[in-house]
Amino acid sequence: MTASQLENPIEVSSPKGARLALNALFLGALAIAFAPIFVRMSQVGPSSTAFWRLVLSLPVLFAWMQLEGRGTQAPRRPSTRSDYIQLIVAGLFFTGDLGVWHWSIRFTTVANATLLANFAPIFVALGSWLLFRQRVTRAFVFGMVMALAGTVFLVGDSFRLSLQHLWGDILGLITAVFYAGYILSVKELRREFSTSTILTWSGLVSSIALLPIAQLSGESLLPASAAGWMVLVALALLSHFGGQGLITFALAKLPAAFTSVVLLVQPIAATIFAWLILGETLGVWQGLGGALALAGIYVARRASQIG
Repeated sequence: MTASQLENPIEVSSPKGARLALNALFLGALAIAFAPIFVRMSQVGPSSTAFWRLVLSLPVLFAWMQLEGRGTQAPRRPSTRSDYIQLIVAGLFFTGDLGVWHWSIRFTTVANATLLANFAPIFVALGSWLLFRQRVTRAFVFGMVMALAGTVFLVGDSFRLSLQHLWGDILGLITAVFYAGYILSVKELRREFSTSTILTWSGLVSSIALLPIAQLSGESLLPASAAGWMVLVALALLSHFGGQGLITFALAKLPAAFTSVVLLVQPIAATIFAWLILGETLGVWQGLGGALALAGIYVARRASQIG
């Protein structure tokens, strides 16, 4: 099976293709786990950082899409109103994911916002069942609950529910809904379009939508130094182009609900990276939470009969 066949969402059907997609998904989750580190290091605000994350990745994505179109088996390009509407919807879902999450941080703790945003697997499973009538087994639900419980332990004592943070916590859950919508919409788009096409068009829509959000937030839009620009370029290339690219590639083969559970590897990896790079504390409960989350992902994988 050639690389071009693996990229074609219609022809990825072999066990080998499934294993490749699973490996790509794990690598993608690890790549986007660097995003909170880069956001922490950024010299501009969270919304502006999200804007640059997309804008700086667009030239590379556009070049990839153009090179892909020159091959003998060039993937289909959007041509109908329905095609463009679907791509715009995916971009708006991703805008909601990034924009609402960054605003939720303003009204609640970072721990609450991060944890609640990672509840996306619940909404992906519900959406898969309600919209596409995809059956979810009890074993999968058990694995998903295990993984989510592990994520709660990972956050540890930093997570607090209170009326004072209620609005921010609601925004955190809305973030999960938006990311679930993004995963489900990309899953459907991968039936027709290549990874580069989806990321280029949805990224263009998201960057246009995020610009006024960044301006309304009152944040500085431009970094103060070359080092600040380097952080944004790293975020764009590693976390978006690399991470989201691998995840989008994997969605051609893997179920959306399972994909969303595997992405819970992200907070585990982000915690480890923060410990190694930023010197943040890594306690026993966080270690146990990470182990429980990984066990839940394994159970969900077995229930999904993948690999």
